[in-house]
Amino acid sequence: MLTLPYHLVLGSQSPRRAELLKGLDIPFEVRALPNHKEEYPKDLPLEQIPLYLAKQKATYYINSLKQNELLITADTVVIVKERVLGKPSNHEEATKMLQMLSDNCHTVVTGVAFSRPSGILKAFSSKSQVFFAKLSKDEINYYLDHYKPYDKAGSYGIQEWIGYVGIQRIEGSFYNVMGLPIHLVYQTLKSWEDTSNLV
Repeated sequence: MLTLPYHLVLGSQSPRRAELLKGLDIPFEVRALPNHKEEYPKDLPLEQIPLYLAKQKATYYINSLKQNELLITADTVVIVKERVLGKPSNHEEATKMLQMLSDNCHTVVTGVAFSRPSGILKAFSSKSQVFFAKLSKDEINYYLDHYKPYDKAGSYGIQEWIGYVGIQRIEGSFYNVMGLPIHLVYQTLKSWEDTSNLV
């Protein structure tokens, strides 16, 4: 178990990220700032978008951090056929996203940033490849009607029913697909367990 020399803050509205961080058995506080913009340069390479957004999110919190606080921010994107799939706004859009993922491979990239009041200390991204089986129209409709994944990038949660019936295999971290590469988060925090390593 880690004993950290600072108060950990998760800057996120995602219940899945909170669930994953809770699994480390490290005390932390969730601090969510709603309605902040998520914008990135249009010419930014797709796999760099989540890291850019994770850093951008950090800027909204840094000025309110106390000296003994360490902030974690993150962003996840789903990339398929050279397109970024965000959160669907309605049933029709969600259906189209799942049809794109069906019988196909897509990439999930999560960017993570660690920040102190002085600024961003460290940031990285993690990538996973997800291979979907072919989904029938009835399966897609069942999932959308029962799980309503409108708060999830790509319109699905791997930990839900759709993951049970549709995921053939994953190359990379399962938890990264959920929204946080928790093994890398742990290793980063472990490296800062000694206060002399934390600038």
